[in-house]
Amino acid sequence: MEMIGWFGSILLAFCGLPQAIESYKTKSSEGLTWGFIGMWFVGEIMTIIYILPQMVLPLLFNYTANVIFLSIIIYYKINPKK
Repeated sequence: MEMIGWFGSILLAFCGLPQAIESYKTKSSEGLTWGFIGMWFVGEIMTIIYILPQMVLPLLFNYTANVIFLSIIIYYKINPKK
């Protein structure tokens, strides 16, 4: 069962990767609204805070990876290069 958890977590963690790559390539996150980005980011941080004491590693990996990808997306939302 733990392998299923890890596999699911890895798939979910890397859902944000294509958008982070696209934002990096285009140097912009123009198509994403601040509402979406903000709720996604706050949700990830709050979930990390919730699961941190439990140390559920697959989930911690998932949410930490998403925060990293979101940081790239937010950077290019704030600093678009046109």
